[in-house]
Amino acid sequence: MSTQKLSALAKTIRSKNAGVDLITFDVIFTERATYERVKRARVLTRETVCRLYGIAPERIADFVEFDPGNAIKFTLYRLRPSGSPGDPDIFGAQQYAPLLDIEVPEA
Repeated sequence: MSTQKLSALAKTIRSKNAGVDLITFDVIFTERATYERVKRARVLTRETVCRLYGIAPERIADFVEFDPGNAIKFTLYRLRPSGSPGDPDIFGAQQYAPLLDIEVPEA
């Protein structure tokens, strides 16, 4: 079975601050059919987020498959407040990279 990387299918894959203690992630698709394909494949779920980021399920504040926007969105609790000593990414904008190489099976 052939696959495509999520980065080849999504219009936008990004992360950003959602307040001082949260980082939110958006995976947005241009076409409804592509969004539905990714949803059906179950390659981006709460469980895969935990595995990709090496985190406990309790760190996921929210996980939404947002049909009106052809988007999968999730939010993680930060380990420390944005901008505090030891914070590796003050804007939360560099956290999306593990999502890029997710393999999505052909429909």
